[in-house]
Amino acid sequence: MKISIVYILLAFSLPVFAQPTVREQFEKIKTTQEAQKFIDANAPLKPVMFNLTYGKDSALIEQRLLKQNKGDVFSVGYVTYLVLDAKESVAYRANYIFLDEFSLTPSQIDSLKKVILKKDSEGVSFEELSDQYTMDGNKTRGDTDWFFGEEQMPKEFQDAVKAHKKGEVFYVDVPQYQWHYIVKKTYDDRIQKEITVLRANGR
Repeated sequence: MKISIVYILLAFSLPVFAQPTVREQFEKIKTTQEAQKFIDANAPLKPVMFNLTYGKDSALIEQRLLKQNKGDVFSVGYVTYLVLDAKESVAYRANYIFLDEFSLTPSQIDSLKKVILKKDSEGVSFEELSDQYTMDGNKTRGDTDWFFGEEQMPKEFQDAVKAHKKGEVFYVDVPQYQWHYIVKKTYDDRIQKEITVLRANGR
């Protein structure tokens, strides 16, 4: 009799164990439509879908979520999160002085770089130096405005700005075109990121 009771209990418990976990269900969800179906079918888990924006949402869990990538699933306590979508971009801004090797010899360019750097260290504004020395006809006092991508600035220029901190002055050479820049990074990188998250109770 005891054995049969054990078998009955096991028979009733098997379907419970066979239920997929929240994480397992989240790992199969790829679209907001699929997420909405999960929400509609799992009201007891209190599922919800919401958006977060970098720089706007600053609670600790929101900051952690904004560091995740599309498709990431993780749990905090007894709550599980899925990053359904993530759109991210970074923009840079600097001032520059352009020197053209078609008009100057390499030694003249090197000498001019030293002169410009000396004047900058003596307190002459970089904008004034750009107006005086740049060779590309720039009328914006050397300001690049916000940029991202090779269609706006050479890759070497963007990589160098990315690698430096606000306020630093540095050289950038583009050998392919014999272009030379003296650059001052004028702003911190502007990061834009928006994510869509599915959250539910359970693990």
